[in-house]
Amino acid sequence: MIFLKLFWSFFQVGLFSIGGGMAAIPLIQNQVVDINGWLTQAQFADLIVISEMTPGPIAINSATFVGIQIAGPLGAVVATLGSIAPSCVIVSVLALLYYKYKDINIIQGVLGGLRPAVVALIGSAGLSILIMAFWSEAGFSLDIRSLNVVSVVLFSVSLFVLRKWKPSPIYIILLSGAVGAAAYLLM
Repeated sequence: MIFLKLFWSFFQVGLFSIGGGMAAIPLIQNQVVDINGWLTQAQFADLIVISEMTPGPIAINSATFVGIQIAGPLGAVVATLGSIAPSCVIVSVLALLYYKYKDINIIQGVLGGLRPAVVALIGSAGLSILIMAFWSEAGFSLDIRSLNVVSVVLFSVSLFVLRKWKPSPIYIILLSGAVGAAAYLLM
């Protein structure tokens, strides 16, 4: 019974957490603290910290953590499967529908219309990250003193190197992290 409860709880989290990992946090809290009482509020805070620190989506990390706490390794597997099942089903159905109806002109028109919106959403997210990196959490400012010069220089040099010599982005990320850490330690 506990396995079914774990699966169903995290299935709901996976199904309704539209908007990414941060949007899933209240849903996870509702399931594991409020409804099922598997964790206390303090344990839930620890869960979020651990889920943020480990690689991967927060909902999956949380499901794995809660599952292992409640029902051991099998509980972790069941809760994790519950968390990813909605996405797998939805993507599979959409792929099936796409392959079945991809030659219909209206479908091509809809997909063609969605492309600019997707590019705009990705660009918006990138711009938000860039503004936060250059001006911190205060946001964009015309005041040149609020500009993070180290971030601007690292971004500019990294972009130049990536465009000119096309190395693996992993090397650029690691090198930028090391240079940034050194710069902040020296300041």
